[in-house]
Amino acid sequence: MSRKVTFDAVIRQHGGMNAGYVVFPYNVQELFGVKGQVKVKALIDGKVTYRGSLTKMNMPEHWLGITQTIRQQLGKELGDTIHVELEQDLEVREVPLTAEVVALFAKHPKAEAFYTKLSYTDRKEYMVWITSAKREETKQNRLKSMIEKLEAGKKVTEK
Repeated sequence: MSRKVTFDAVIRQHGGMNAGYVVFPYNVQELFGVKGQVKVKALIDGKVTYRGSLTKMNMPEHWLGITQTIRQQLGKELGDTIHVELEQDLEVREVPLTAEVVALFAKHPKAEAFYTKLSYTDRKEYMVWITSAKREETKQNRLKSMIEKLEAGKKVTEK
């Protein structure tokens, strides 16, 4: 079982972007027995659950990304303080596929092969992109585009 830790932290701005993060105030190696990235589950301000990773990304300490979506759900902005309850995420991270995607992968094994090599987050972004389409026409266009991108070895965010 993983230890749960809590802390308060200020949401810092990453570079000049509208991207936020908080510094993890504990020693990751002492706490989790690893030096690098750690998959985690977090509850932020007692309201928003988040599955992500503690990462270093060329910084002296580990940090947790606080996405724009999370900040909107919390009503918080860069510079605000949040309360974080966090533990190592030892559960298998699976992204459920829609029946349409399963059928497309059966016809496009190269696309499926690249998809299965993507990180949990990248796979999730593809499925959210597909399932968030409001109109059937939009969804069909995205499914076609998804196969093209995957066969070209691209993530959903890449042109």
